[in-house]
Amino acid sequence: MKNLFLIFIGGGLGSVLRFLISNYTQKLWNINAFPMGTFLVNIIGCFMIGVFSAYFLKTDNALKYLFIVGFCGGFTTFSAFSVENWSLWQNGNYWVMVAYILLSIIVGMFAVFLGFKIAD
Repeated sequence: MKNLFLIFIGGGLGSVLRFLISNYTQKLWNINAFPMGTFLVNIIGCFMIGVFSAYFLKTDNALKYLFIVGFCGGFTTFSAFSVENWSLWQNGNYWVMVAYILLSIIVGMFAVFLGFKIAD
């Protein structure tokens, strides 16, 4: 139950920070139609999940639920996607990594398209 609470708190904080950074960045740094706010949040999230994962792999600490699952998960799911691909790379699962990346993008775009069509 404690771990769920930590995930809940971290997810809320990550989501609020994502909104603030993305919204502020998009207003400050508007480059045509490029979603700079989301891009920046995704890159920061990837960096943070790398730091947190490296640290918490060395120590089994309940705070990993707060920072990795909760905060990074609320901040950006792209960070989870990236760290999973990094793990596949490190374990030599190159074809699985490529398939995961391509399928995530292609099937994800199709799911968005399908969602729009169904809701329209």
